[in-house]
Amino acid sequence: MDDLQISEQSQYLRFHLAGKSYAFDVLKVREVLSLVKITPLPSAMDFLSGVINLRGSVIPVVDLHRKFGMPPADETVDTSIIIVDLLHEGEATLIGALVDAVKGVMRCEKKDLEPAPRFGMQLNANVVSAIAKKDGDFVVILDTEKIFSDKELWLIRDQAEEEAKKDETGS
Repeated sequence: MDDLQISEQSQYLRFHLAGKSYAFDVLKVREVLSLVKITPLPSAMDFLSGVINLRGSVIPVVDLHRKFGMPPADETVDTSIIIVDLLHEGEATLIGALVDAVKGVMRCEKKDLEPAPRFGMQLNANVVSAIAKKDGDFVVILDTEKIFSDKELWLIRDQAEEEAKKDETGS
């Protein structure tokens, strides 16, 4: 039993966005979908691509390129939607994140993780939970709970609920 070494490992879903590697904690990811038809919504938020129908539920989809101020990307066979489980004011909310490609699950030990630098990053440092050093590359690990402000989450949920009501009434 003395030879047994217990290491603290975390798992992250790694994906690409504008040629760079990012990741979400796998415990926050509900599922990964191939690109499906996104129904556009009139929205004040340019990063809200629209909604999808996921087994009868209306799920808002956010284009992470637009959310993070990156240039738009063409859709390819690798373009995916990551369904993320967020907790907002005690209520579970599902949101789809549109990404260039999902690369799989990576395991990281604590020693592989560095705190996010507080300056010099394209992204707001508050949304970055850590930087992982993996296979000679850096992977930016995003904090799903901090990507959206409270106001943005309320607006996203309101728009998705309005679309769901339209679907129910057939208008």
